[in-house]
Amino acid sequence: MIRLKALLIKEFIQMKRDRLTLGMMVAMPIFQLLIFGFAINTDIKHLPTVVFDQSLKQESRELLEAFTASGYFDIDYAAKSYEEVNTRIEKGEAKVGIIIPPDLAENINHGRQASVQVIVDASDSMAASSAISTAQIIGQLKSQELLVKKSQGINGKQIIQPYDIRIRPWYNPDFITAYYMVPGILGVILTMTMVMITSMAIVRERENGTLEQLMVTPLKAHELMLGKIIPYIFVGYAQATLALLVGIVVFDLPMRGSIGLLYALTSIFIVASLTLGVLISNIAKTQMQAMQMSFFVFLPSILLSGFMFPREAMPKLFYYIGNVLPLTYFLQILRGIILKGIGLQFLWIQVLSLLAFIVLTLAISIKRFKKTLA
Repeated sequence: MIRLKALLIKEFIQMKRDRLTLGMMVAMPIFQLLIFGFAINTDIKHLPTVVFDQSLKQESRELLEAFTASGYFDIDYAAKSYEEVNTRIEKGEAKVGIIIPPDLAENINHGRQASVQVIVDASDSMAASSAISTAQIIGQLKSQELLVKKSQGINGKQIIQPYDIRIRPWYNPDFITAYYMVPGILGVILTMTMVMITSMAIVRERENGTLEQLMVTPLKAHELMLGKIIPYIFVGYAQATLALLVGIVVFDLPMRGSIGLLYALTSIFIVASLTLGVLISNIAKTQMQAMQMSFFVFLPSILLSGFMFPREAMPKLFYYIGNVLPLTYFLQILRGIILKGIGLQFLWIQVLSLLAFIVLTLAISIKRFKKTLA
């Protein structure tokens, strides 16, 4: 018991000294609990919506008020043409498009059925399912409300639903789960491997005693950082190629956009993931710490990026945290090119965000490495 007591005291003292590891052990379960408790919500509401109202009458305003009152649709954009509706949805600015015909009020007032087109971005199958079911219910409720008000369908007359909500799911009309998941899995695989590999890079040199040998070479700090990044870019390309081949051959994944553009933008994401790993490697003192910090990045990347759960359903705090993660933008790029077939003119915001992330993380890594040398 005396020997065991001495060993326990030694372990607790060592644990106390390793404050970073101890902090990670305490913070990680709290952070996981907060994410699972608050950020994950399968009841998707507040979907960004673009409206092209060609009627501009009381009847169309009442219908749109029903959409917003449901809490599932936020009318953020008022379009002036079909082309603007298409552009908003292709950019990802809107998940739903509502097109109201110019004769809506006339048809309703004369007892004819009025068709309203609802376009849904089905590349996100979970959000699309919620939008479709809610839009159909709103159409039924508004029709029943109007029928009761006008006392139609009585005395043997045939009941005609005033509102005909016509759903148009785009990009994945059959709601094939693989089309939604496979591009996301590709992004997750690249994140896990690229961050994990480079997070060990400088820490391994330090633990093996070879970092001092690199310090006496003519290498500058930024050259050392680039040397740790560039070789793994080719590894990332190999992983991306294999994942795409499996997705296309096995899961029949469509490739509606430019594969050359996809590879070009994938390289930017790979570099962003590698610079994040290098930053972790500069902060961590041991390989165990680097591994723990990598896992600390993986969980938010998977849960807050839109890989599994639509970001529209998340509280604002976790939504903004997701804006810091490279995977968030890469998923938009993947699904945009593969499923929507869009080009760089719709993805320049995501590209600039990734480039800004690369510059920031690389600059911090170089500065911290120079401070370590000093």
